[in-house]
Amino acid sequence: MSDQDLILALQQRSENAFRTLVGQYQDRVYNTCLGLLQNAEEAEEAAQDVFIEVYKSVPKFRGDAKLSTWIYRIATTKSLEVIRKRKTQKRFAFLQSLTGGDQDYENTKSATFNHPGVILENKEHAETLFKAIKELPDSQRIAFTLHKVEGLPYQEIAEVLETSVSSVESLMFRARKNLQKKLKSYYEKNLMT
Repeated sequence: MSDQDLILALQQRSENAFRTLVGQYQDRVYNTCLGLLQNAEEAEEAAQDVFIEVYKSVPKFRGDAKLSTWIYRIATTKSLEVIRKRKTQKRFAFLQSLTGGDQDYENTKSATFNHPGVILENKEHAETLFKAIKELPDSQRIAFTLHKVEGLPYQEIAEVLETSVSSVESLMFRARKNLQKKLKSYYEKNLMT
């Protein structure tokens, strides 16, 4: 089924079309959310929210972008909403800790992050890399994740972020520089011994 046919069937509320869409995109959406959120449970919830949003919004889809680009855009938006919510919860937990409230939010959310694309031997290095990626500014993190983890070309990332290819190139350059700074001491210590 072509994207055009799929969109038309979705706009007519076809359950088979929705199943087809989920089958085609669920892994890509989940991996995108996981790469940005670095928490399997949150990524699963965000991925579900993406497909709910797609279902609700498809009648308004005008076809200005490719279907995959539109879905990636929704996935990054939903992931950023989770990140913003997480930051708000951290601030609230910090204020509670100052007043003798509950334990630190960060301690309750610390779980080992495992991305499905990481080979077991590289797990320790990957964890360090994903921690550094998590510290990047949102726009750099999204561009880097979409390009390096999901394999999207700069042109499609530009469409997802609604910006120019040169802006994506700049984001990638800054992301690489920031990651080099963050990871320099780790790699000097662990790979030079």
